Amino acid sequence: QVQLVESGGGLVQAGGSLRLSCAASGRTFSGYNMGWFRRAPGKERDFVAAISASVGSTSYADSVKDRFTISRDNAKNTVYLQMNSLKFEDTAVYYCAASRGSLISASYWGQGTQVTVSS
Repeated sequence: QVQLVESGGGLVQAGGSLRLSCAASGRTFSGYNMGWFRRAPGKERDFVAAISASVGSTSYADSVKDRFTISRDNAKNTVYLQMNSLKFEDTAVYYCAASRGSLISASYWGQGTQVTVSS
């Protein structure tokens, strides 16, 4: 069982930055692929970024590439999402996910943290 708790959301002006954190419970955090997803008002939940369990390879949605950076600290059981050059369209609830396999069918999800970008 893994419990995920996101933090770091808030209100920021366009062009600003935020760093989201996702703290995970459990002693096997390093064995999980971790990811961030987001759901904008009235839209489906979309993939944002992922980082693998083993070598820490990363992947990003095209819409956030070169602006967002995902990282993990296995000693702290935490995954981060550094968001720079924020745009109005980045406004959404951001969710952390953990999976032994594909994140699309992740077993564990956080409760979400709201990010609001003012234009």
